[in-house]
Amino acid sequence: MQSVKDDVAIALQPESSAIAGITEPSLINYFETFNVGDFEATSQQFAVNGALHPPFESVIEGRDAIADYLKVEAKGITAQPQQGVIKQVLEDGCPEIEVTGRVQTPWFGVNVAWLFTLNSQQEITFLKVKLIASPQELLKLRR
Repeated sequence: MQSVKDDVAIALQPESSAIAGITEPSLINYFETFNVGDFEATSQQFAVNGALHPPFESVIEGRDAIADYLKVEAKGITAQPQQGVIKQVLEDGCPEIEVTGRVQTPWFGVNVAWLFTLNSQQEITFLKVKLIASPQELLKLRR
């Protein structure tokens, strides 16, 4: 029989951050820090010259620029990654990993694919975020 103390300890444990098929700490940390709104820490998962390519936007390069972008554009958004697979191993031996899941905003939810490229230090060198939706659904999302 569990005590109240045990129940409180269980309730205080963080939710599992397991993403099926993903063990890379930088990817797990990316989603964990993103979901708590710690965008400085999120940007630290990128290589110094890493780049983020969000939907409907130009590529954002560098940790500071990525953090600044996320602070403005990602506030209130929750990533719900579900499954990851290595899409390919590049010539330099670094993996390209696709994670699929959903993004929830205060106004809508949408299926998403995150395409990560990592360097040999397991830092994110490039992240492309793709919305997985019909053309009609995408038109509704465009600003």
